[in-house]
Amino acid sequence: MIRIGMISYWHVHAEDYTRQVLNNPDTEIAAIWDEEPERGREKAAKYGVPFVDSLDELLSRSDIDAVVVDAPTDTHRDVMVKAARAGKHIFTEKVLAPTLKEANEITSEVRRAGVKLAVSLPRLYDSYTQAILKVIEEGTLGKLTLVRVRLSHNGATAGWLPSHFYSLKQCGGGALIDLGCHPVYLVRLFLGLPEDVSARFGYVTGREVEDNAAAVFAYPNGALGIAEAGFVNSHSPFSIELHGTDGTLLYGFPKEQILVRSQRLGDDWQEVPIGDRLPYAFDQWVEHIKNGTEASDNVELAVDLTKLMEAANRSVAESRPVRIAELEG
Repeated sequence: MIRIGMISYWHVHAEDYTRQVLNNPDTEIAAIWDEEPERGREKAAKYGVPFVDSLDELLSRSDIDAVVVDAPTDTHRDVMVKAARAGKHIFTEKVLAPTLKEANEITSEVRRAGVKLAVSLPRLYDSYTQAILKVIEEGTLGKLTLVRVRLSHNGATAGWLPSHFYSLKQCGGGALIDLGCHPVYLVRLFLGLPEDVSARFGYVTGREVEDNAAAVFAYPNGALGIAEAGFVNSHSPFSIELHGTDGTLLYGFPKEQILVRSQRLGDDWQEVPIGDRLPYAFDQWVEHIKNGTEASDNVELAVDLTKLMEAANRSVAESRPVRIAELEG
């Protein structure tokens, strides 16, 4: 049994990961720490486990093998470096860190300690993603020229997002670094790592972080990627567009189905079957711990996600495209 220390319930998905721990037959919650002790004690009472006042004490416990990190984004580097040095395996909510420098410090400590790291990037493993990858691999669309992924909700306008999600310090940004992670890593999955990033932010509700965002990724071969995210839209479907020299793929317009039209398929719109999803990142992480293997692809994509987020934030701050090669690691 892998005994888990839950580190913070700051993130809105912390309860989701708690359920994953409880539902996996190889994991259990051993203790909880939270930077807000009252919240941590409440969760510890809810799940019938000890609350530990000190993060250092939790990480020093011999009855804890691994940690799930849902702490504020600006603390990720310090929390995960400490966890790695304490010999604890690490599963974390995205983003891994706000900057490439911090992400590289985390991964370096993880390698040095020999612990297993995985990052929650759930839409990588969804069934539609697997089906789309197959269409790309089969060459149905020809050479990809444009990929657009959009994900938005009404958390800011309907008032259901927690107030700390509008903290620039804690979050490192707003809609893009939170919800926009999913469009960004999917564009990266489909097109690869771009040469440069241009981004624009909107502030519809007037908070200190953006609630409306778009980032454009430029590639040396002329292809473009577009990632869009927002906290201010009530009925904006999650959508994916892939356009290529020979065809187009659409998902979520508005139904959760994949439609493809291609010169290679007779030039009529056809629905692509969607099969099973891959295991969640948490369950994959557990298997890596058990088998002594590495979540190499997951970590590589997580580090690239940080690169793209840092470049997008810098693009807005400096009003210019930012080359990935400019980032300091």
